[in-house]
Amino acid sequence: MTQSDRLTLAFVGCGGIARAHWRGIQHYAPRIDVTAVVDTDPANLASMAERTGAAAFTSLTEALAEGDFDAVDIMLPHDLHEQAAVESFAAGKHVCLEKPMAHNLASCERILAAAEAAAEQSGTVFMIAEQAQYWTDVQKARELIDAGAIGDVITARACFYDPLTVPPGVIPWRYELARAGGGISIDGGAHWIRPMRMMLGEVDEVIAATARHVADMEGESSAHALFRFESGVVGTFDALQSTGAVGPVEDFRITGTNGELVMERGRNGRLMLYNGEHPDGLAVMSAFEGKAASYGVELHDFSCAVLDGKELEASPAFSLGELRTALAMYRSVESGRWEKVWD
Repeated sequence: MTQSDRLTLAFVGCGGIARAHWRGIQHYAPRIDVTAVVDTDPANLASMAERTGAAAFTSLTEALAEGDFDAVDIMLPHDLHEQAAVESFAAGKHVCLEKPMAHNLASCERILAAAEAAAEQSGTVFMIAEQAQYWTDVQKARELIDAGAIGDVITARACFYDPLTVPPGVIPWRYELARAGGGISIDGGAHWIRPMRMMLGEVDEVIAATARHVADMEGESSAHALFRFESGVVGTFDALQSTGAVGPVEDFRITGTNGELVMERGRNGRLMLYNGEHPDGLAVMSAFEGKAASYGVELHDFSCAVLDGKELEASPAFSLGELRTALAMYRSVESGRWEKVWD
């Protein structure tokens, strides 16, 4: 494990998510220096090299052989995660890997095995980047639930509406089942499944219905599901690749015997508490600011795990919960029955 006070990092993949990670590092991860960038797309590579001042490489193999960095931040299509992670572990690098860990469970198991072997041999750190783990409104909501602010939880709702931003004629890799592993639930929907797990505990079983309304998208573009948590609480999960105008909707609503917590959506969104003491609603905090900061905060957590030996906020194994929940939803669509998440 590095003994430096700073972590040198290679960006592996220089698309849109890399730009979000770079902004996060600039504002919230002061101990990270990006010293290498990797991409097969010349325009993306040149743009990120200019932004960061880092050395540019057209392949991970080349970067591992010639670059100067302690860790990799892998931001590639889901089907490329295993190869990139295993190659990086073999080179003794710490690995931050964008969610999901991979596009299927077999690939995840091989990644976890490689991570365990690398940790035993050279003390490498492995993290799955799920920024929702660091959403401060979700963290605060869990505190309020634990404090009894809304009584006993009765039910909950997560609502993920993702506006379609793909130009006509362009088919993103995320639309390909073989690359993504699924549709909206396995991808952006994971950011709404994680907070439900954080606030309500583990998902035990699900029943779901999905549909496709985006012609080029091979996976589901809308999903509706019931989640039964181990506590017995049943909540709803709605995900939509929206192709038209949509009205106001909250990200999350947690209903208890004595009140509700509502996480509003948008730049002016707030975490609102409604109970006997605050029947008209108390604005507890901004729901937007923590989300905007979360990319940088998660990478700061990664840097502290590498540099200080800090325990990560969530283990890689924990991150399998979002993938397993989505896969259970897909099985439910086929079977028409409740499907277990962890069996």
